[in-house]
Amino acid sequence: MTWLITGGAGYIGSHVVKAMTDAGESVVVLDDLSTGRKERLPDGVPLEVGSVLDGELTGRVIERHSVTGIVHIAGKKQVAESVARPLHYYRENVEGLRTLLDAAVRADVARFVFSSSAAVYGMPDTDLVTERTPCLPLSPYGETKLAGERLVAAAGAAHSMATVSLRYFNVAGAVSPELGDDGVFNLVPMVFERLEAGESPRVFGADYPTADGTCVRDYIHVEDIASAHLAAVRRLTDDTTASLVLNIGRGEGVSVAEMITVIQDIAGRADLVPEVVERRPGDPARVVASAGRIREELGWTARHAVREMVASAWEGWRLRHL
Repeated sequence: MTWLITGGAGYIGSHVVKAMTDAGESVVVLDDLSTGRKERLPDGVPLEVGSVLDGELTGRVIERHSVTGIVHIAGKKQVAESVARPLHYYRENVEGLRTLLDAAVRADVARFVFSSSAAVYGMPDTDLVTERTPCLPLSPYGETKLAGERLVAAAGAAHSMATVSLRYFNVAGAVSPELGDDGVFNLVPMVFERLEAGESPRVFGADYPTADGTCVRDYIHVEDIASAHLAAVRRLTDDTTASLVLNIGRGEGVSVAEMITVIQDIAGRADLVPEVVERRPGDPARVVASAGRIREELGWTARHAVREMVASAWEGWRLRHL
């Protein structure tokens, strides 16, 4: 089998490529390199440069490499940007997915893994979010991921395509410094950037209904994200009738204030007092995963703790910025 990994030269995608190639899977990458880097890819992995919005190109790539399964990671993922640019997000995330699925169906690709997000849940009124928790997204980003899940499920049912949608929680860390997160959009690199400049970390709102007033999230190491994709790929290889939606998380909540304390300790900048600023639009107070179903369905469990995530992310940041 050969798997097409869209967005495979990006931060998360390159970790998935590594996990799959290390496990002996044959992969090809399609990436427009808007945020990805070809240097992230292992030697010998073919890279096709282009967008999933280009249906003709995608079809040629699938045919040229005899693709039998797709892992779709490419897409836009910034909550605040999606609020400001909803049309852009719907085009990239929904139309891009529709175009990719159309090419997959025309080529009789029978397996599809979709990268979704915990943003589909919105502001759930529960300690642990299960896959049955109602989905009420607060941002256009979350809306596009929920629409994507529904589109994948519908296409799978109509065209005999086995599918798994994976709802990521908050991703951090790196398996090696070279594969670290280049963007400054998630909490960990955002705090690193402030600390490097000798500035106080920013806390976006401290008046949420949580123990310390800051948002609570379930942080997951990117290596665990990658191993979950490999588990999904292995499931679809064996099960051609699967139609699954699964959380990827640790089931442990960590507040923004607690996370910043860990980051400052590892970076050696505990002297800088965090600065509270206005809330960001679309941020829910608490979203923590129940990871029981993915353990039952795929035999997968997260292995890495918070300090490991932050320490590995810090090594990558130092390599690129210090």
